[in-house]
Amino acid sequence: MTKAPMVRCPTCEKETQYSTDNPARPFCSDRCKLIDLGEWASGGYSVAGNELESDVFSDNLPEDLQ
Repeated sequence: MTKAPMVRCPTCEKETQYSTDNPARPFCSDRCKLIDLGEWASGGYSVAGNELESDVFSDNLPEDLQ
């Protein structure tokens, strides 16, 4: 049986095993997992989008939502 690889937690950078024994993987704990979720929810993280697509789709919104 091979040993699970070691990875760094994306939140605290602690080394942890990436295995099915860790339900929070790739995070080291549920705490780090929730901290990361909070960053996404608060807008701390974002994924760059294509401004052209945003302009195209915004025309489809009803007037009261623009």
